[in-house]
Amino acid sequence: MNKFVISLSPHVHSGDSVQKNMYSVCLALVPSLLCSLWFFGLGAAIVLLNAVVFCVLAEWFISKFILGRDGSSIADGSAIVTGLLLGFNLPANLPLWIIAIGAIVAIGIGKMTFGGLGQNPFNPALVGRVFLLISFPVQMTTWPIPGQLTAYTDALTAATPLALASEGKINEIPGATDLLLGNMGGSLGEVSAIALLIGFAFLLWKKVITWHIPVSILGTVAVLSCLFWISNPESYLNPLQTLLTGGLMLGAIFMATDYATSPMTHKGQLIYGVSIGFITLLIRYWGAYPEGLSFAILIMNAFTPLINTYCKPKRFGAK
Repeated sequence: MNKFVISLSPHVHSGDSVQKNMYSVCLALVPSLLCSLWFFGLGAAIVLLNAVVFCVLAEWFISKFILGRDGSSIADGSAIVTGLLLGFNLPANLPLWIIAIGAIVAIGIGKMTFGGLGQNPFNPALVGRVFLLISFPVQMTTWPIPGQLTAYTDALTAATPLALASEGKINEIPGATDLLLGNMGGSLGEVSAIALLIGFAFLLWKKVITWHIPVSILGTVAVLSCLFWISNPESYLNPLQTLLTGGLMLGAIFMATDYATSPMTHKGQLIYGVSIGFITLLIRYWGAYPEGLSFAILIMNAFTPLINTYCKPKRFGAK
C-alpha cells in the first residue's frame, strides 16, 4: 500500500501560486497596454479585449464540453495572459474573425490539446500568432500608423522599422527616442521599450521570473548585431536599433520566460536564451520574415526537454 510521507515540521510555503504569478504578469503588461492604447487607440482596445475574451471562452468551452472538466481553470489567469500576449503580437487593425481563429488555435492546439496549463510544450500565444502569420500573411503584416486613435480596420498603414531594414532603407528608420517610446508602426507589443522594461523590473521584483533568459537573449542579439553593424553599417541596424525594433523585448521578457516551455535550471536558461538570440538574428538577416523571434522561441521550446536532460542539477548528497 502506498503511503504519503511528509517531512517533519515546520513547513514553510513560499506564498507563490499559479494564479498569483499569472496576475502578476498581467500587472506587468499594464504599462505596455496603456502605451498601445495611447498610440493606436480604438484599434488596440478592440484587438486586446477580443483576444482575451476569445481565449477565455475557448478554454472554458474546451475544458467543459470536450475534456469534461468543470471549466474553472479559467480562474487561474493563464487564459487571460495568453489572450494579452496574443493581442500584443497582432496589428491594431486585425479583423475580429481572425483574432477569434488565433485565440482558438492558441488555446485549443497550443494548450488544451496537451492537457492544459503546464503540459504544453510550446508557448500558446506564439502558436496562435505563427498560425495566423502563415495563414493570413497580408492581414498580419499590415501595420497601422500610430496616432489614429479612432480608426480600426480603416487605419492608414506603413512599413515597420524591421521591414524598412530588410529593404535596405536604414536611413528611414525612426530615431532612438521614437523607438524607446514606441512611436512607430508594428504590433501592439512592439510599442514602447520603456514600458516593457518597467514590466521586466516588476517581474524581477516580484520574483516571477529571473534575469537569465531575457538578459541572455538581449545580450546575444546586442553582441552579434554589433559585429554585423561594424562590418557593414549601411546594411545592418546598430545594436540599439536592433534591440528596440520588432518584438524582441516583448518576446524575451514575457514569452520566452514561460514556465512550462523554458528550461528549469539557470545553466539551461542561459543556453536557451543564447540560442533564441542567435536564431532570431539568423532569421532577421537571411530569412523570409523581417522578424524571427516567434519562430526562434518555438524552435527552442522543442529543445527544452533536451536542455533539461543535459542540465540536470546534482542530486542532494551526490558527489
